[in-house]
Amino acid sequence: MTLKFITHYGLHFIFPAIIAYFFFRKKWLKVYVVFIATMLVDLDHLLATPIFDPNRCSINFHPLHSYFAIVIYVIATFFTKTRIIALGLLLHMLADFMDCFM
Repeated sequence: MTLKFITHYGLHFIFPAIIAYFFFRKKWLKVYVVFIATMLVDLDHLLATPIFDPNRCSINFHPLHSYFAIVIYVIATFFTKTRIIALGLLLHMLADFMDCFM
């Protein structure tokens, strides 16, 4: 396993669990499940050719990983009903952003 692989998937699965546990302790499991569900944002990879490229930076390449989408996710954090989903999407973008430098 490479450092890039461990960092990427650690940020996708372990870091959200830590955030859910420490910031949403009473409902951490529910929040963690929502965070994991936000990985469905990767369905936009199906629009790319090739679908998976380990050396590609997803940020601003795929529609749901675009700067415009990220701004919408940030705005969504200000609304109670969308806050958890938006945080999950932003954590996902952070994980994918790290791939751009490794």
